[in-house]
Amino acid sequence: MKYCSISEASAKLNIPESTLRYYEKKGLLPLIERDDAGRRLFSENQMALLETAVCLKNTHMPISQIKQYMDWIIEGNRTLETRLDMMQQHKQAVLEEISIMQESLKGIDFKITRYTHQIQERNQNED
Repeated sequence: MKYCSISEASAKLNIPESTLRYYEKKGLLPLIERDDAGRRLFSENQMALLETAVCLKNTHMPISQIKQYMDWIIEGNRTLETRLDMMQQHKQAVLEEISIMQESLKGIDFKITRYTHQIQERNQNED
């Protein structure tokens, strides 16, 4: 099995090593293996779990819920329905947040257009 060091995992996911250490401390990276010197080793399975944790964090799932999700993964197939339900609920929350952001973006675009026109008018009047 191929393993990544913490620096390789950090580079692959574009997150700081300190974030990986924090995620492990909070229980988001269960079953991390270590080499003889105590350095973290990320297997392909660990990298997949880490990618999922980063995805969930990037979509604003609280650490406590990500931890619960990881616990359910450890419990195995008997939690598949529970995990599916969590992902469906989280997807809905993400879609709602996207909708709010799109509406807010319209307000920002309005201001940009308004200020652009005001600056153009000011510059024309100064000529």
